[in-house]
Amino acid sequence: MIIDFHTHNFPEKISAAVIDKLSRISRTPAFTDGTLRGLQSSMDAAQIDLSVILPVATNTGQVEKINSSAAALNERFGEAGIFSLGCIHPDYVNYREELRRVKNRGLKGIKIHPVYQDANLDDVKFLRVLYCAAELDLIVVAHAGLDIGFPGVVRCSPQMARHVVEEVGDFKFVLAHMGGWKNWDDVLKILGDTKVFIDTAFSTGKIIPRNDSHWEPADLKLLDAAQFMTFVEVFGADRILFGTDSPWSSQKDSLAFVNVLPLATVDKAKILGGNAQRLLEV
Repeated sequence: MIIDFHTHNFPEKISAAVIDKLSRISRTPAFTDGTLRGLQSSMDAAQIDLSVILPVATNTGQVEKINSSAAALNERFGEAGIFSLGCIHPDYVNYREELRRVKNRGLKGIKIHPVYQDANLDDVKFLRVLYCAAELDLIVVAHAGLDIGFPGVVRCSPQMARHVVEEVGDFKFVLAHMGGWKNWDDVLKILGDTKVFIDTAFSTGKIIPRNDSHWEPADLKLLDAAQFMTFVEVFGADRILFGTDSPWSSQKDSLAFVNVLPLATVDKAKILGGNAQRLLEV
């Protein structure tokens, strides 16, 4: 079973506008139209069995609506292989009640994005949310490292992530973008001996730029095969989840990158789906 643990989608009525805006900000093209139908077509082309949608609340007023929509989406599209987590915002006052509602609606976890949500991961506002999520046995997926749309801004550094683990203890904690986008040397040094999971989203090969955008060649480089294998050595194949960040990476190309790595068959199977099955209990 191949599982893409890190995807996004947008409501059809606004997807074109959102994709256009984010594409211009990131200076990268989208590989689908951002809709569920676009994701399904991409999955079919890549032969991916399940895609996990990670919604982000950029303000507190979105939290309940997003979580209700995520639960409804799972009821409609679960058998089609599309499955959403929930969300929370660090400023949401009734976070305990909402996280219980997330749990009761059958959502397996939440996505947080410290950059978009304007708070450091180890801020008390996030820590209290993470304590509660851990108590409820919810998965927490955090955007980690730099964000392509916010140059120089890091709200979830490897140091902050380690502080969270030291404060909260072990829980189902996934640091997206190989533990910290373009903070990868520190990820290897600081987080290798923890039990956090990392996902591969938007972290392998190279960035594909928009035709109308200028990039320095060095800025386009992501992790190559040798660097990726170093992560496997440090974290172990049991703690790496295949993810693409679709629509911002090609699911087919991202899968091809992993498929040609010099991995043992059992380790490749873990990364491409086994670990996610274990976390999601599917």
